[in-house]
Amino acid sequence: MWTHNYEPLGGSLALSAPVAALPIVVLFLMLGVWRAPAWKAALSGLLTAFVVAILVYGMPAGLAVISTLYGAAYGLFPIAWIVFASIMLYRLAVDTGKFEVIKDSVGSLTDDRRLQAMFIAFSFGAFIEGAAGFGAPVAVSGAMLAGLGFNPFYAAGICLLANTAPVAFGSIGIPVTTLAAVTGLPVLPLSAMVGRMCALISIIIPGYLIVVMAGWARAMEVLPAIIACGVSFAGMQFFVSNYMGPELTDILSSLTCIIVMVAVLKLWKPKNIMRLEGDQPVSLTLRKHTGGEIFMAWMPYLLLVVFVLVWGEPDIKAKIDAFTNGIMPGFLPKAATGLNGVLVPGLHNAITRIPPVTAAPAPYAAVFTLNWLSASGTACFLATLAAALVLRVSPGKVVGLYVATFNQLKFAMLTIASMLGLAYLMNYSGMTSTLGLALATTGVLFPFFSAVVGWLGVFLTGSDTSANALFGNLQVVTANALGLNPVLTASVNSAAGVMGKMISVQSIAVAVAATGMTSDDESRLFRFTIKHSVMLMMVMGVVAMLYAYVFTGWVPVVPPK
Repeated sequence: MWTHNYEPLGGSLALSAPVAALPIVVLFLMLGVWRAPAWKAALSGLLTAFVVAILVYGMPAGLAVISTLYGAAYGLFPIAWIVFASIMLYRLAVDTGKFEVIKDSVGSLTDDRRLQAMFIAFSFGAFIEGAAGFGAPVAVSGAMLAGLGFNPFYAAGICLLANTAPVAFGSIGIPVTTLAAVTGLPVLPLSAMVGRMCALISIIIPGYLIVVMAGWARAMEVLPAIIACGVSFAGMQFFVSNYMGPELTDILSSLTCIIVMVAVLKLWKPKNIMRLEGDQPVSLTLRKHTGGEIFMAWMPYLLLVVFVLVWGEPDIKAKIDAFTNGIMPGFLPKAATGLNGVLVPGLHNAITRIPPVTAAPAPYAAVFTLNWLSASGTACFLATLAAALVLRVSPGKVVGLYVATFNQLKFAMLTIASMLGLAYLMNYSGMTSTLGLALATTGVLFPFFSAVVGWLGVFLTGSDTSANALFGNLQVVTANALGLNPVLTASVNSAAGVMGKMISVQSIAVAVAATGMTSDDESRLFRFTIKHSVMLMMVMGVVAMLYAYVFTGWVPVVPPK
């Protein structure tokens, strides 16, 4: 069994951390300086990590290869699978002409482009995040904005910025429940603390989007809608996360926000309507549709909501997994972790993690979850098939849609697989732990840098869930060593980590593919989002410091066991 060494260079963390950061530096240089396509940047970072893992950390080559393949497999399933199904659903709506009706129905609410962006990117995108997550919100809302005539670059950028505040409670609360499982802390205190941090950022994100899109002056023209959107979402997010738990936080918050926004858009209009270059007055472009036509046009997305919510219900999900295991005995064995999946051969428990990353030396599990029938991507795919049936699309056209979607996303899927391969290699070699430990040496400033740790985790993995699994326990161990409340630092990992979502290479690849841009636009989109990502992460770091040393009474306390 190979054992981690978090200080491979001379037993020094100061010397080891810069080397561990080399794959990340390569990623930033490739995207931000040399403007390489995301798939090339991801492969370059992966190659760098492979060299560092073997030559510096002494990781056996076999373990390095298997951990990379494990990560790549996770990138393809479930992450790429849900993105694929979401884009296929969008293409179905476009090819059947239903998206034109959707455009008219949204335009009938408002022809102001600021309000359209806020409604689709934030309100509707938050619902998709809560129901599915894993890239689906950016894929769906980005494609919708591009279809509505938005510049694809700004459609992608706006959706990436919007996909922040809801992420910590995405996929029916999976990030928080994963954090509780990893840290051993109760779910409700973690949910409450994450909600208390995210609600603060949720209030400002709708306005932030409009300022980025149109500037301060034009944002002030729609201030009533901005306030209604932010307050309705943040208020419900705070309430549900504190008193009900993480599972329905995004669902109820986004539904509340959607209802409020529809009411606002029906009852209030800005004095100055903002249109895009080339737009005509709405009265000249919108067609009148009956209620039945509008209902049928939205049918693909209504089916998406139904399927994802049903598939996400825990009892139904468990029954689907039991059925899958029944028809394919041994395919989904119950692993020691309590998850349905396959123990990765040659990697599961073949590596030992050591303190302070873990409380005591412990084997590093490697379980590849194969819930192929109960996965959110499968729910999206079945919703697409159901929509095709309702809209009377022939099987041949459905196959054509599948092939066209694959051709559209092939490089995005390569990027996702490469980035997750890189993230898993850094995890299993100990590189990410070296970086986390280096940031943990900041002492009283650690609440701020715990935000950096979470942000780094989401940047690497593209997933708040994965970042919580990666760094959640490290946050708790460090907090206990420094005399801080572990509920706070664990929650910061999740709440601040979401700010890394907009710069994760796989999220950018999804946004580019969904809006119809080329891979050449990926580096430009990264340069656009990086400044916003860093600034919002720093804001969350300051909030964490205030909770740690000023508003300590607002942090839930869990009695020691």
